[in-house]
Amino acid sequence: MNKDTVKGTVDDAAGRAERQVGEWTGDVNAQVEGGIRQVKGKVEKTVGHVKDTLRDKSTNEELERERRENERKHQEAVGS
Repeated sequence: MNKDTVKGTVDDAAGRAERQVGEWTGDVNAQVEGGIRQVKGKVEKTVGHVKDTLRDKSTNEELERERRENERKHQEAVGS
């Protein structure tokens, strides 16, 4: 989880609350602003998830390269 995901979660929840209050009070402006903030939060969360996925993929590729290198060194050491 990164800062984009956290900020997105907060914005999504705040937007949902603002939109709901606007619905209860009949304030169309609050409904629209809340909806916009909610969408912004969902986009931020998606960006955060994409960043996490790319970071995890990069980490997994690096670990796989290290594993292959260690296996190669082991094979050289045992002479096969």
